[in-house]
Amino acid sequence: MHAKDILIDGYNRIQEEVHAAVEGLDHDGLHARPSPDANTVAWLIWHLTRVQDDHIADAFGLDQVWLTQDFQKTFGLDLPRHDTGYGHTSAKVAKVRVDSGDLLTGYYDAVHAQTLGALREVAAKDLERIVDERWDPPVTLGARLVSVLSDDLQHVGQAAYVRGLVS
Repeated sequence: MHAKDILIDGYNRIQEEVHAAVEGLDHDGLHARPSPDANTVAWLIWHLTRVQDDHIADAFGLDQVWLTQDFQKTFGLDLPRHDTGYGHTSAKVAKVRVDSGDLLTGYYDAVHAQTLGALREVAAKDLERIVDERWDPPVTLGARLVSVLSDDLQHVGQAAYVRGLVS
C-alpha cells in the first residue's frame, strides 16, 4: 500500500464520521451546547471542514472550495470570508448556525472531493516538499496532511460526543 492510499483511507474515514455526526440532527441538535461555552456540532463540523479546505488548498496551490463554490455566501455567516474558526470565542462559535445538516455535509463532501483529487496525484517524493516555512523545522506536505487528518478526526470525535450528549 502506498502512502497516498493510507492518506486517502484516513480522509475517507473523516467523511464517514462527519455524516454520522450530523445525520438526523434537527436544527436544535446541531446548535445545542452542553455547557454555555461548549462547541456545537454545527461549529465543529464547519470548523474541521474550513481547516481542511484552507490547508489542503494552500498545500496544493488550489482555491478554497468555501470561496469558489459559493459556500461562504450560502452559509451567510457573520464572519470574515477567510475565517476558519481558529481561536474562536464562545460568541463567535454561536455565530455558526446552519439551516440543516445537509449544508454542513454538502460543504464537507465538496472539500473531500477536492482533497481526494489532490491526494490521488501525490507521489512519495511530494510528501517531502516544504509547504510552510513559518515553522522550525519547516512543515512538509506529508506532515501537513497528517496534521489535518489528526485535527479533523479529533473534531469529528468531539462532534459525535456532543451529539450523544444533546440528542
